[in-house]
Amino acid sequence: MNNWLFWSLMSAVFAGATAILAKIGVKDVDSNLATAIRTVVIVVFAWVVAAVTNTQPLGSIQRKTWLFLALSGLATGLSWLCYFRALQLGEASKVAPIDKLSVVFVIVLAAIFLHERMTWHQWVGGGLITMGAVVLAWA
Repeated sequence: MNNWLFWSLMSAVFAGATAILAKIGVKDVDSNLATAIRTVVIVVFAWVVAAVTNTQPLGSIQRKTWLFLALSGLATGLSWLCYFRALQLGEASKVAPIDKLSVVFVIVLAAIFLHERMTWHQWVGGGLITMGAVVLAWA
């Protein structure tokens, strides 16, 4: 259960379900309101999970950690607002592949800002993801 691949695959499964459920959910509601409703559910769920499993006191978290988690939260919120609007306007089967271009952005940003060494495998894989997203979105 401590395998990154297992958790990555589970994330992908739930993300796939999220797209379908969200597409159905935004049909008759403003996309920003839909995002707010979803966010409340996520906040409650995340705090329940943290309360049950966490052993680290909040006071032990460093300022830098708070800052970057807050910035990550803002980026997530912006991503969700854009994603829900895209789902409201387009087909889930076309929106989701474009959204998955985030993988390519992670590869590029990890190389630039985290100084992660990328192999040709990552660059080729990123290129294939890009081509696949384009084929799926505009087919």
